Amino acid sequence: MPTPTEAEVLRYIAREEPLTATVRAFRGMTRERLGQLLEQAAEQLAPSPPPTATAPAERAEAPASEEPRAQLPRLRLYSDGAARGNPGPAGAGAVLIEPGGQVVARIGKFLGQQTNNYAEYMGLLIGLKHARGLGTKEIEIFADSELLIRQLGGRYQVKSPTLRPLYEEAVKLLNDFSRVKLVHVPREMNAEADEMSNRAIDERL
Repeated sequence: MPTPTEAEVLRYIAREEPLTATVRAFRGMTRERLGQLLEQAAEQLAPSPPPTATAPAERAEAPASEEPRAQLPRLRLYSDGAARGNPGPAGAGAVLIEPGGQVVARIGKFLGQQTNNYAEYMGLLIGLKHARGLGTKEIEIFADSELLIRQLGGRYQVKSPTLRPLYEEAVKLLNDFSRVKLVHVPREMNAEADEMSNRAIDERL
């Protein structure tokens, strides 16, 4: 009987023949060598271990900080509000800009049926909340509403029961900043915020 090749032995074993049948089929091969081939076959045919799972810490994103990081410590906020009919369909707009002139965010919010002064306050509030979320500590506020600027500056009283809670919320938000500057500007210098407030009405943002 010709001496079988190792490949033939391995193929035979791979058919999962009983061990005694393998020994009878290859009597010309020494038991020692046949045993080595059986061990080799067992290693090759053994199921591969499941891949080790990557540690969750390596895949998971870093947990969010409990407090916002001061990535943008100083910003300029342009806020505006619009109402078509006063009261009528109203929208609030805010634009946040870095000191170097880079626009950080343009925000618009549809308010339903509201007055112009209500919309002006809402434009300020949405801008302040967004800036606070960015970790801003120093903020300059530009608005074309003389009423808004003078009420926040303490020069005008807030007599409207509708505006009073908005005013109080604005004061609370302003106290979160270490430095605040209020500036009244002509409407033409507040064009981007005005555009966002009107887009909010047109597009129901």
